Amino acid sequence: MYVQVNGNRLFFDVTGPKIRSVDGVAVEVPTLLILHGGPGFDHMGVKAELLPLAEHCQLVWIDHRGNGRSDGSEPQDWNLQQWADDVHAFCQVVGIDKPIVLGQSFGGHVVQAYGIRYPQHASKLIISSIAAKWDFDLCVQRFTERGGVEVGQAAANMWGRMNDDDIETYMRVCYPLYSAKHDPAAKPNPVIRKFEVLRHYLKPGAQFQSIDLHPELAKITCPTLVLAGTQDPIIPWELSRSLADALVNSKMTYVQMDHCGHGIWRDDGDAARKVILDFILA
Repeated sequence: MYVQVNGNRLFFDVTGPKIRSVDGVAVEVPTLLILHGGPGFDHMGVKAELLPLAEHCQLVWIDHRGNGRSDGSEPQDWNLQQWADDVHAFCQVVGIDKPIVLGQSFGGHVVQAYGIRYPQHASKLIISSIAAKWDFDLCVQRFTERGGVEVGQAAANMWGRMNDDDIETYMRVCYPLYSAKHDPAAKPNPVIRKFEVLRHYLKPGAQFQSIDLHPELAKITCPTLVLAGTQDPIIPWELSRSLADALVNSKMTYVQMDHCGHGIWRDDGDAARKVILDFILA
């Protein structure tokens, strides 16, 4: 499905009704708006593992501006402020009131900006596998620890140059290590990838590598769950912990799972979904 948001056509999908019959009574369940990672990818990268939450929530998935099935817009609009504004406007257009907003990786970066810019809009936030300020050296160190010197060098080339060959090598040798329990035989999610958007936002000197959201996180006032995996090489857990500690005006819950990597549900879906659901229903 498509909707016009801030002059751009966004793709979205919905799983589960908002109003349900429970023991003969009409019950309204929470709406969980889910923001995918990337950037340049689509919502399919987080869909399979989070679908079971539809038993208790209405799930709404969007592809960010320039990402996935949404219209491309212009490169000058591929920035954190615009993506955050799109989340707020999307909810207004389709009539979502007081959503719970979950962002994974890049989507968690957008959630931070959205919570800062619209602190009264969401009922709760869930920020997964992301930092308020990224650390190049610590990232390369963790990839080296996980995969050896060649993998560490591939990560350094990716984040230090981001040429086409660097991206190809990174996706081949580093991306599989995002999960602590990588299974080479597992079928990959059918994710759309637009590397021009990824490069625009992540390249050296671009917004992701240069921005520090710590000083503004105090503007977030709604309850917030921060999720991290101890085995995450791209967003080392220390960075997520630092983000959580900066949420000084939010009722914050920090959960770190030792046996998990980037996106804790990839490695322990049952435990991760329980943590999320307990937070949503609390």
